Parts: sequence; C-alpha cells; structure tokens
Amino acid sequence: MTVLVTGSAGHLGEALVRTLNRNGTPVTGLDVKPSPYTHVVGSITDPDVVRHCLAGVDTVFHTATLHKPHVATHPKQAFVDTNITGTLTLLEASRVAGIRAFVFTSTTSVFGDAMRPPPGEPATWVTESVTPLPRNIYGVTKTAAEDLCHLFHRRHGLNCVVLRTSRFFPEEDDDRARRAEFTDDNLKANEYLYRRVELTDVVSAHLLAARRAPVLGFGRYIISATTPFTLEDLPVLNADAPRVVAGRVPAYGEVYQVLGWRMFERIDRVYVNDAARRDLGWSPVYDFASVLDGLRQGGLPVSPLAQAVGAKGYHDRAFDDGPFPVSD
Repeated sequence: MTVLVTGSAGHLGEALVRTLNRNGTPVTGLDVKPSPYTHVVGSITDPDVVRHCLAGVDTVFHTATLHKPHVATHPKQAFVDTNITGTLTLLEASRVAGIRAFVFTSTTSVFGDAMRPPPGEPATWVTESVTPLPRNIYGVTKTAAEDLCHLFHRRHGLNCVVLRTSRFFPEEDDDRARRAEFTDDNLKANEYLYRRVELTDVVSAHLLAARRAPVLGFGRYIISATTPFTLEDLPVLNADAPRVVAGRVPAYGEVYQVLGWRMFERIDRVYVNDAARRDLGWSPVYDFASVLDGLRQGGLPVSPLAQAVGAKGYHDRAFDDGPFPVSD
C-alpha cells in the first residue's frame, strides 16, 4: 500500500502519517501548511499538485477540510473551495490514477438539526439511516463532498468509504456555558457516552476502511465510541440523563462523586457505531467504561498517539472568549 494523506498538518492527518510511518508504509503528506508530517506543501484544489502527489499511490486518506471552528472566521466560499472543489479535484485525479481505495473523512455534523429533539421528546438514535439536515456551511459542504464520493463510485467504480467521525479533538469545548459549568475532562468523559471517539480509534477505522474499500465499493459509517445506551433509553435520556447512566453504568456515580464531577442533565442524541463495527471489523478501544477505568487510576485516558499529536488549535491566532468564535 502506497498512501496519500491530505491534511497532514492536522490532528488526524498527522496521526495517520505517524501510524503509517511506524508500520513502514510509504506515505506522502499533503497540506497547505508545512509540518514535520507534510511532504508536499500545496492545495488540494490545485490539479497539478494533486496529480503529482498521486503518482504511484493506490490509497487516499482525504482528511483535509475547513472545520466548524472556521465558520465564523472564513467566508462560505472558502468552505466550498476546500471541502467541495478540493474533494472533486482529488476524486477526478484518483479516478484517472486508478486509486484502489479512497477514504473520505466526514463528520457527524452533517446530521445537524436532524438530531436535535426538543426537551421532552426522546433523544435521537443516530445511525446511517438518519437523513442529514446540516445547520451551517461546514455541514452543507461535507454532505456535498460525501455525495461526490458516492457519485464517483456509481459512475466510475471508484471505491470510496466515507467515515463520519464524532468529536476527537483535545481542544476545550466551544460552548461557553458548558465550560463554566464543567471541567474540560468532565465534559469529555461525559461525551464518550454518546458523541466522542479517541484519535487512535479513528486512525484504526481509516486503516480498516482502506482495506475493506474494494469489497464494500461504497459505504458511509459513523465513527464514535461504542455507547452503553439502547433504544429503550431514549425517552428518558433527553430528560434525565443521570438516571439512565446510573442504570447502564452504575460504577460511574462513585467515580464521579470522588472527582466532584456531574453528568449532563440531558443527552439529546446518541451516535451508533454498529455498522462500522460490523462492516469494517472495527473494534474501538476507548469507551465510557475505559474512561472510568482511567479515572480510577488518576486521569482521563489518552492514547500514546493522541498524546504525541497533542492539541493544535484551528487558527493562527488566539481569541479572548473561548478556543474560537462560535457561529451557526
């Protein structure tokens, strides 16, 4: 396997390049920003750069993107250019190059308002069958890029696997109210119940997706930690989450009490990874149970890979109120 990783200066891109290097896999990292894991500094929207990077490559991990943190700082056209035009440029060149596997990193943000029930309604059980309803330009452009991947599979036979990843960044939460109410580790621990995944598990999902792409042809998969919740929990979960968590994971109460932590009062959605575990053979290591084990030993568990990659931020400047400006 010879690999191109786009977005090699980012969290996931660097993690993939690090892992491929460790495995002895030839890899080229492409990013607009220089980094120790970027071999070619250039844009995915430049056909000449992309063609050069694809020479001799059989697998593409396309992680490069503008993210939700850029919504308030970048024009909508920049999202279209990077997330749609950049993906199209890569797909066109991959078709010509005869790429064996194209793995596109998408996001659970594509679901948007489809997973936001009002208080009193059951929490949303988010599987691949939920129809996306993006709430901002980030979600819109990632959904469009997913559809481009599907189009190139249907029309040109390009093997494409789309991975809709949940939160795996180490940066602090962008919600000011939650930052004021919970410590950062408390927030992240809670999220492992329904909307967070560890970086090393995201990397393993990508490697498995590349291996399975020729068999699958095309597929969309949610990549999130395995939840302890079931469908029968949904009516209560969006009204009294602590009661549901206590029923499913009784040990959490004692651990949280020692730390002075709290559970969210409401959990409004649950990301379900059943399809990824079934079709990709993916077995994520980190979940809420492993989080509790780590906390008993002194801290929130973080994989060696995530520790090595660290926090990067999303902008070249700092902001006075939070990690980045928030906009819908």
